[in-house]
Amino acid sequence: MTSIPTLAVVSGGPGTGKTTLAHELAHELGCPAIIRDEIKQGMVMATPGYQSGGGDPLNYPTLDAFFGVLKVLLQAGVTVVAEAAFQDRLWRPNLEPLTDFAQIRVIRCTTPAAIAHDRIAHRAQDSAHRTAHADHDLLEAIAAGEHSLDSFVPISLDVPTLTVDTSNGYSPSLRDTTSFIRASAQDGSPARAR
Repeated sequence: MTSIPTLAVVSGGPGTGKTTLAHELAHELGCPAIIRDEIKQGMVMATPGYQSGGGDPLNYPTLDAFFGVLKVLLQAGVTVVAEAAFQDRLWRPNLEPLTDFAQIRVIRCTTPAAIAHDRIAHRAQDSAHRTAHADHDLLEAIAAGEHSLDSFVPISLDVPTLTVDTSNGYSPSLRDTTSFIRASAQDGSPARAR
């Protein structure tokens, strides 16, 4: 029996701990983590005079590169952890074709809006690499009542899904989340959704 790779999709709204969890899961699994914002940051470094904000000219090229990398790795039989917001409307149409050659498992990161807001404010202040991601614009939109951190619309794919609260560590634990991914990666059987 030929097994197919697993695509572990780490999703959630801004400030929910997606990137940190994705890197930790990839380390535990021993596979690559493909991070959408890291791809965009690499594009920003190669784009003199880049300015973030509305109508960002790098958003669609980043999307294309992100899914292009995922497709190449999955077609080569590589299990991958992929991290991005993965809001349903924009991301589901790009994920659905990957079900042809990968088992998809979704991990939804959640945390209360107040914690997410504090994380966004902290990284906007402390991380020079976040300038490409309009954290300051997001904070201004939240303050003006133009955006809510509770407005995230999760992926609606019919695949095993695990919700992980990242408020204080991980619940369920990193070990349990890794087991959720490994269950499908090792035997090809569907993992249990929670």
